Amino acid sequence: MRFYLVSFFLLISCSLSAQKLWLDGYLGATNYQGDLQDKRYTFNQSHLAGGIGATYDITDHFSGRLSLLLGKISADDKYGRNSNRNLNFSSSLFEAQAALQYYIFPLNSRSLTPYLFAGAALFHFNPYTRDSTGTKYFLKPLSTEGEGFVPGRKPYSLTQISLPFGAGVKLSLTDNLNVGLELGLRKTFTDYLDDVSTTYVDEALLLSQKGPKAVELAYRGDELKTGAPYPTGPNTIRGGSRYKDLYYFSAITISFRLGSGGGISGFGGKGKFSDCPKKL
Repeated sequence: MRFYLVSFFLLISCSLSAQKLWLDGYLGATNYQGDLQDKRYTFNQSHLAGGIGATYDITDHFSGRLSLLLGKISADDKYGRNSNRNLNFSSSLFEAQAALQYYIFPLNSRSLTPYLFAGAALFHFNPYTRDSTGTKYFLKPLSTEGEGFVPGRKPYSLTQISLPFGAGVKLSLTDNLNVGLELGLRKTFTDYLDDVSTTYVDEALLLSQKGPKAVELAYRGDELKTGAPYPTGPNTIRGGSRYKDLYYFSAITISFRLGSGGGISGFGGKGKFSDCPKKL
């Protein structure tokens, strides 16, 4: 019995050392594009973000990965083209992602290799703003565009699916350690990351359904010295619903291989083999 137990744990140990499994760390920034931020990418409204994950080398060219990312997105009309609207928002952002990576050069032949990735993710957001006194209000419960009581405008979900894709480059420092840079875009299926999408709802209707705070935060141009009162015309544009919102994640990456490896030995590796015995 002792012989079989020792043999079992030896085989498990050898199996683990031969795995092509990497532990990943991410440190970078999140960014957003939507009705309050129309630029493709900007640094002045980026926020610190980070995450952890794991990557498994399937072949020389392909790897599968799982990751958890935590960041923040925000935007303010004072930095954009529609400053008279005077809206702003912030939201924490949590993402769980599964993706496939394709390395341009084989993993075991180059110390430096670019890669592409694509996959699917589940993300959670919750937009909020602060009123003129600095008090924080989450925007979804206020239905600032009539979601839930205007026909055709359903409440949006705070947890949704996105499609992440992008590119990066990795540099091998040792057989078991690499660093890199990555830029990824997330295509979403919502236009409400910023709580702005379509037209203003009638002020009296919004007041009767959600109260004065909803009216106050649905349009904030009247807070400016030269601002106009709440728009009264029917179908007055508040945002553009033609394109869905996007968010980005750019990061420095670091990966540690678990075990000493076998077969594929990592970026720039030499294909080391395990020292485990073939037979007991």
